[in-house]
Amino acid sequence: MLTKEQIAKRIALELKDGYYVNLGIGIPTLVANYIPEGVEVILQSENGLLGMGPFPFEGEEDPDLINAGKQTITTIPGSAFFDSAMSFGMIRAGKVDLTVLGAMEVNDRGDIANWKIPGKMVKGMGGAMDLVASAKNIIVAMQHVNKAGESKLLKECSLPITGIACVKKVVSELGLFEITEEGFVLMEIAPGVSVEDVKAKTEGRLVISPNLKQIEIA
Repeated sequence: MLTKEQIAKRIALELKDGYYVNLGIGIPTLVANYIPEGVEVILQSENGLLGMGPFPFEGEEDPDLINAGKQTITTIPGSAFFDSAMSFGMIRAGKVDLTVLGAMEVNDRGDIANWKIPGKMVKGMGGAMDLVASAKNIIVAMQHVNKAGESKLLKECSLPITGIACVKKVVSELGLFEITEEGFVLMEIAPGVSVEDVKAKTEGRLVISPNLKQIEIA
């Protein structure tokens, strides 16, 4: 199965030269460390930064430079700082080409639940609602099952919905899935994982691509 870092590496291969990209909290933030050589993307953070770099090395952190998840980050030459109103103006105007988000649940129509578990304290939805409503492309990086071993790729989300029919792809420790009218289409499978493993851990409608291949990540 894929590690969190390998999930991020695979998603990084989806980045195209010239993209403006927003990375959510959790596994998505790791994507910044694996941008392919020769591909130039601009990372946007909804707390007011355009031009985010990879995570700093230990001892080189600047407490004044943080992303939306309050993690210390670096900047690249030409980066810009601004207030959150301008940042969300960029998002709502459709200027973000790709958003990578974590999720608690995704259903086979592309609905996503990633902001609240009923009965637990939550600070708010953050930027997720705007991102799922406005980004041109949304990829979810997530664990395939929860701590109880239950599928998180579902027929119907049980948690409060963040966005409707917005997710295009999901990358989990088991593989890469495209979401189509037929449901979750397994396009690439992780090394050491069988199709039967994927079927057993996917509650939502699952289609195996006739061109299924193994994910190749160093």
